[in-house]
Amino acid sequence: MHNQNPCPQIQTLEWQFNLTWRLAAWHLPALTDDMCVWEPAPGSWNVRLSAAGVWTHDWQVPEPDPAPPTTIGWLTWQMIWWWSGLLEAVHGRPAAPQEAVEWPGSAKATVERLEALSKEWAEFLNGLTEADLERPLAYPWAEPRPLRTAIAWANSELMKNVAEIGVLHHLYEAVKK
Repeated sequence: MHNQNPCPQIQTLEWQFNLTWRLAAWHLPALTDDMCVWEPAPGSWNVRLSAAGVWTHDWQVPEPDPAPPTTIGWLTWQMIWWWSGLLEAVHGRPAAPQEAVEWPGSAKATVERLEALSKEWAEFLNGLTEADLERPLAYPWAEPRPLRTAIAWANSELMKNVAEIGVLHHLYEAVKK
């Protein structure tokens, strides 16, 4: 995606997002249903189909220290949760609580959901002005910070999640050969 925004700060944030999304586009199409729920270690946080037919996710407050290993399914659920919440917040709408956000149920549906979030995020970034960057936003924090900080956090969180998916993807392939 070519950057048309005249603001250098926004250009940098868009470049960072596009770089990370190119890495995601390398790993996401290779995901399978089995790969998504494969547990790399005992005690891994995962997504699970409940008896009621709803995909739930492992979660604990406060988060254990050290945090447990996670599955690709859990990581993609987490991405959907924080990214959709952030998009709601930047548009002035309330974010859904994490317990209300379901995993889509398959690798294909998950990739489609993440691609839709990516498109919505790119459109949001493209529509920003320099003045927008200073607008206060409380998501994901209790105290408002400049929108530019939330965007940088989101790009960093996305990069971390995509890298974790990449490691699990490679590990799954190595173990399952």
